[in-house]
Amino acid sequence: MFLSDIPNLIARELNIKPQQVTAAASLLDDGNTVPFIARYRKEATGELDEEKIRIIEERTQYLRNLVKRQEEILASIEAQGKLSPELSQAIQAAAKLQELEDLYLPYRPKKRTRTQIAREKGLEPLAELILAQEATEGDLPAIAAGYLNPEQDIESAAAAIAGAMDIIAETVSERADIRSLLRQQLWQTGEITAELAGGGEKSDNKENKENKEIKEFYMYKEYREPVKRMPPHRILAVNRGENKGILKVSLVAAHDTNIDLIARTVLKAPSIFTSTILDAIADSYKRLLFPALEREIRSLLTENAAKQAIRVFGLNLRQLLLQAPLAGYTVMGLDPGYRTGCKMAVVDPTGAMLATNILYITMSEAQQQQAAAKALEAIKKYGVNLIAIGNGTASYETEEFVAKLINENNLDLRYLIVNEAGASVYSASRLAKDELPDLDVSLRGAISIARRVQDPLAELVKIDPKSIGVGQYQHDVNQKELGGTLANVVESCVNHVGVELNTASPALLTYVAGINASIAKNIVAYRNENGRFINRRQLLKVPRLGPAAFTQCAGFLRIAVAENPLDNTPVHPESYSLAEAILNHLGFTTGDLQDKDRLATVQAKAPAADAAALAAGLDAGEPTVRDILAALAKPGRDPREDVPPPQTRKNIVKLSDIIPGTIVKGTVHNVTDFGAFVDIGIKINGLIHRSELSHKPFRHPIDVISVGDVIDCLVISVDEERQRIGLSLKQVKQA
Repeated sequence: MFLSDIPNLIARELNIKPQQVTAAASLLDDGNTVPFIARYRKEATGELDEEKIRIIEERTQYLRNLVKRQEEILASIEAQGKLSPELSQAIQAAAKLQELEDLYLPYRPKKRTRTQIAREKGLEPLAELILAQEATEGDLPAIAAGYLNPEQDIESAAAAIAGAMDIIAETVSERADIRSLLRQQLWQTGEITAELAGGGEKSDNKENKENKEIKEFYMYKEYREPVKRMPPHRILAVNRGENKGILKVSLVAAHDTNIDLIARTVLKAPSIFTSTILDAIADSYKRLLFPALEREIRSLLTENAAKQAIRVFGLNLRQLLLQAPLAGYTVMGLDPGYRTGCKMAVVDPTGAMLATNILYITMSEAQQQQAAAKALEAIKKYGVNLIAIGNGTASYETEEFVAKLINENNLDLRYLIVNEAGASVYSASRLAKDELPDLDVSLRGAISIARRVQDPLAELVKIDPKSIGVGQYQHDVNQKELGGTLANVVESCVNHVGVELNTASPALLTYVAGINASIAKNIVAYRNENGRFINRRQLLKVPRLGPAAFTQCAGFLRIAVAENPLDNTPVHPESYSLAEAILNHLGFTTGDLQDKDRLATVQAKAPAADAAALAAGLDAGEPTVRDILAALAKPGRDPREDVPPPQTRKNIVKLSDIIPGTIVKGTVHNVTDFGAFVDIGIKINGLIHRSELSHKPFRHPIDVISVGDVIDCLVISVDEERQRIGLSLKQVKQA
């Protein structure tokens, strides 16, 4: 492969044109961000979306590394004087690093192995003679006697044959075709097995069963599953058990069949060396090939499972971040707790703190009455019209308290349960200290819970994405890869929604394309010193925000009340003249966007305009014209408006109230490989197993259901003792 081949290869993989790949790669190489390229360089890329651009970025890097590795390997083998035209062609044709390393294996510098020692003793010619398999008559010991060398400790024919067999074993194990054949065979027929590391007798010991960690993996005490059918979540679960020393995990295979498969590849014709070669093949398989491929397959299983876990985490995170904000509410946030009490915070519709307190709602009756009085006073004083309850420890008791408070006092407000994952991380962070310096760390979490309802995206970006709690086995995957993927998801969401320049926190600004942490702080500092921004061009006065950064970020930053109304749209400043020309063609000016009546006319006329004709008449790209028309139709629009708002309620439901056969409404809390967890308004989440999601075939539950979805589902089982609820989505229509 050559660098010039890369665009064609990626284009075939993505079913797009090579020119699109070349354009995207060139823009990336020039330092442009993925959100900017996807949104503002559609003409160049042929309207590639973010997902394809990120794949191009990843695959281009991989294939460039592949080409570089090819060059290194070719140079290494050529320096050894062993590079043949056939080998050179095979190396250049390799499309995967694994294929490349298989071809290089026989030529890779090695430690001093048994084979190396045998070669040093001059036994390679004997090994080559045996592998040639040309002699049909004669006696191998007699032939081997010709290689005796007392000075090299080869004092018998048996010693010479043993050394030659070591060379043959390694030669067989390093053949690329044999490794490929056996690798495929193991993938198709191999099985992963697991057992408790203590053995059968120990596994039945009552003490072990009651041990929490062992109990967690007890279902794998006699586990066996084909490699090709092992789902990602079980791979990671078994790995975790092995890493904890609880499980012993192995790859099992039909060894005799595999040895026979290799033999059929190596043996050319009957010869006096056949039995010796077969013995060497068996040794090669057991000592070299199988252990190496077992490690490789286990590693690849883990890698694929980790990729799936990271992918699902990313998709769940995206849905969580893009949940509809509940704007305009004065929210009381409650961070539940037993001994330390329930932390309460009230924030106004802008998220500013109004009051804080601690409510002891699980203590004595007198303390509960006192807590109710404090909460009621805050609700009436500040006009609270929504309560957000964290879903952590004592959440159920807090929900009982709130429901009782609402009903006994006939309050005109509702409550909802909020995923509080990461609130404690935020509370102790430097950012929280900067935002709420005079507030106790325990109360900051309640403010975070309240703000998450008002604007999930703006609040959740303040927390390490790995702490948000919508993943599966996130601690068992490569943390660097996970962090990178989740950062990309947050960046994508922030730029998709857009950021209000005059209210955004440094944490939110950091995820805007082209803005790093230092520039984000400088923007806020400039805003604090000079007052609110009135136009996007002022960004160029911010220290360290130069023209390049401005180009990347300007289109994603909004100014609600600006000199130019286009500053409150996704239209990029570089396209303002085009936007004005489009408005002029439709019979308007930018000033009309600030007039309520004229704006309504613009909004009615823009969607009906002929984008293709406008683009041709104005010598502009049609994708850009379409985007400008869409922006003019809904200036200041938040794309999250299309998402259903989270479910609120006034009354609590108990587990004993849930009856199989009834239909309940719930909010999807998390999606995993094996199904989805749904909050149906009680202490525990119900599980929709993947088998109950849909009558139609699907690859992964996330293809059917997403975090934040509000759904109707059928209760199919209730286990009060084990605190489990089984739900079905596919049976709802049949109920």
